This record gives sequence, C-alpha cells and structure tokens, in this order.
Amino acid sequence: MKRIKLLIIAIAGIMAVSCGNMNQFLGAVKNGGVINAITSVIGLDKVSAQNLIGSWKYEGPGCAFTSENLLAKAGGEVAAAQIEEKLLPYYQKVNLSASNTFITFNQDGTFSSKIAGTSFSGNYTFDESKQQIKLQGMFLSINCYTKREMNGISILFEAKKLLNVLQTMAALSGRADLQTIGDLSKQYDGVRVGFDMRR
Repeated sequence: MKRIKLLIIAIAGIMAVSCGNMNQFLGAVKNGGVINAITSVIGLDKVSAQNLIGSWKYEGPGCAFTSENLLAKAGGEVAAAQIEEKLLPYYQKVNLSASNTFITFNQDGTFSSKIAGTSFSGNYTFDESKQQIKLQGMFLSINCYTKREMNGISILFEAKKLLNVLQTMAALSGRADLQTIGDLSKQYDGVRVGFDMRR
C-alpha cells in the first residue's frame, strides 16, 4: 500500500513538473502530509545573496534539520511540522507577529530588525555556500542560517543557540517571557529552529 501511494505521488510529480505546475504539486503534497524532503534540510535548496536583500516579516515558526540523515531518523517533513506546531504556542505567548518581528537586509551589508518588538541592527555577512548569516550588532553577535521556502525564507538558529539569543534579547528588553521559547529549544539536537519569513 505504501509503495502504491509513493508511486502515485511520483507519477503526479512528474506530470506536474512536465506541465509547469511544480508549485501546485508541492502545495498539494504538503497538504497531504508527504512533502519534498529538500524543504526540510538546510542547504539543499539555497537562498542566493541577492534573494536575501529586502524586508522579511514573521509568518510563523520555522524548522530545518542539519542533514538528510537526521531528517530521515526523525521521520521527515512530518517531524518538522510537529516541531513547528510545538513552537507555535510559545511564539504566541510572546505575541510574535509580522508587525513586531521582521528583518531588513540592505545591499550595503547593514541590517535592521525586531524580534518580538526588541530592536537589533548592525552589519551582516552571508556565506552562500553554508547558507549562514552573521549578524553583528553593538551588543550582540548572532550566527543564523537561511532556508528557502515555497513562499519566502526561514531564518533559523541552532536550537541550543536560540536559547542564548532569546536570553540576550530578554535582558535587553526586560522581558523574561522570551526565555520560554529558548527553554523549548533545548529539546532539539541537530535541528535549527526560528522563523518563517515572507516579504
């Protein structure tokens, strides 16, 4: 039965690609719970330096695995979706929204952002081969990663590092509730978590 289901999906994919409807196909597959694993692994579907330029607003929790092996062990895209579902209540608790969580990457190597309303700006560099962004501010330096999504990008952190980032943000803003997200991030090893962003 499983083989038949996979065969049907493969045939539908070939037909969709040949008809130029790849986005519709991937959307349909995602809604059916079986999605292209490429979207769940950092670095397989890369963001270019030029694509990064512009303003990105928070849309929801983001998640990616650091390797295909970890993705396979965790159960694929379903596992990524489950992690995002677990993150969502924590994000809602600190009222993350498109109006208070966003980042703008400028052509001149500067950036400006807010995370849950706390401002953070400075300079950035982007290593396209590693998909790594280094954000350097006056009081804080952060390494994060980007991943292409169907309708935007994800800005992601090593799960353990997200705790440090949010603790620092909490200290700068005086908001202890930001630490609750960092506490959750301790549970995930080999996973990068953060934010799905849209223009």
